[in-house]
Amino acid sequence: MRENIAHKISEYAAALDKISRERRRDFHKYPETAWLEMRTSAIIAKILTELGYEVLTGRQVCLETARMGVPEPEKLEEHSKIILEQGVPKESLTEDMKEGFTGVIGILHCGEGPVVALRFDIDALGLIEEETENHRPYAEGFSSQNYGMMHACGHDAHGVIGLGTAEVLMKIKDQLCGTVKLIFQPGEEGARGARAIVAHGHLDDVDYFVGTHVAPTGGPDDGDVTPGTWGSLATSKYDAHFYGQAAHAGGFPENGKSAIVAAANAVLNLTAISRHSEGSSRVNVGIIHGGTGRNVVPDHAVIQFEVRGETTRINQFMDEEARRICLAAAQMAGCSCEMILQGGSESQHSDEDFLEWISDVVGAYLPHLRISSCKNAKNWGSEDISLMMNRVQEHGGKAVYMRSMTPMASAQHTTAFDFDEKVLVEGIETFSVIVWKLMNQKPQTNP
Repeated sequence: MRENIAHKISEYAAALDKISRERRRDFHKYPETAWLEMRTSAIIAKILTELGYEVLTGRQVCLETARMGVPEPEKLEEHSKIILEQGVPKESLTEDMKEGFTGVIGILHCGEGPVVALRFDIDALGLIEEETENHRPYAEGFSSQNYGMMHACGHDAHGVIGLGTAEVLMKIKDQLCGTVKLIFQPGEEGARGARAIVAHGHLDDVDYFVGTHVAPTGGPDDGDVTPGTWGSLATSKYDAHFYGQAAHAGGFPENGKSAIVAAANAVLNLTAISRHSEGSSRVNVGIIHGGTGRNVVPDHAVIQFEVRGETTRINQFMDEEARRICLAAAQMAGCSCEMILQGGSESQHSDEDFLEWISDVVGAYLPHLRISSCKNAKNWGSEDISLMMNRVQEHGGKAVYMRSMTPMASAQHTTAFDFDEKVLVEGIETFSVIVWKLMNQKPQTNP
């Protein structure tokens, strides 16, 4: 009987191959960056509603006071008008979505049992997609139609895997005991979105949490599924605004207080933050703007920078040093400084007993998928899924962050990024089997 259900899951997933590829190409064609995922959210909410899920949208998903890096109202309004031209019914675009409350949670109630949460991020990056015949999305007509936005990290795949998983789980609902939460998260890029979902309390009752990220084949990821990962760098991302006093640079320079001098001093000294004995750290100033003309002492300048740390503790050290340096640089130049936190995440680890359990389950019920020889690979960069994982682990739940491997045309976060869409069905199978095994008996499963 158990093997038969697993076989059915694979059959159901395979039957979704065509529509999953179509959905992925639609999401890829209309990418949306953080808090602009209005079209994407409306489509996801519509599909989940039609499947019979309890659907949360808008302010039900993200706590307003915990959102970071939200675009200006003018940008939100502009984008809400654009997506209506891209085929989203007016009634699907809620007032909350228009205000940047994007993201969707689908809930499937199956009686008594564990609460299992799955996370799928849905936002795009601020890149201009390549337009050459060698780039498959362009050659086949599904490259980005939203200039300056691109799915260059695979989040279009994640959203589609989530929708496919929703369909499969609904088909085997009578085999499940407990509650499933499918979290379609906005604003992962820049570590902006997860905090608002966590702050809303959606992870507080979760017993098991699973996420994944598509990743290139090779290296330690030599299979189709890597059951766990660890080591995402904790990070803080700031906009630091420096305010000075404008003056004529030739006539009365002594009346001026240069915001650019303050910003420049901050940039140089940020790079001089000492290393930490407990692990690695990072600092980078990516953008600096300021001034209105060569003969005017500038009264405003802004730098956009980030710090990272191998652990949350190390990042806290980097964060405190960065804020001290920016404020001191402003004071030295007779200026003031306003620092705005635009994103942040913590370090993360997957529970080893849970990832070993997942390895055994996938190996037993999806033998056509290869488990990577390194079952718990080290992550690169930063990921705000850490906030969700840590909240679940804090109250005794189990969490893993997997990888789903697939050949890629180019590295992630590049303008030529694309991937083999076989990973869509494989991801649907993997999530569905994990949920089935966690929820296929009334006594709470204990991996």
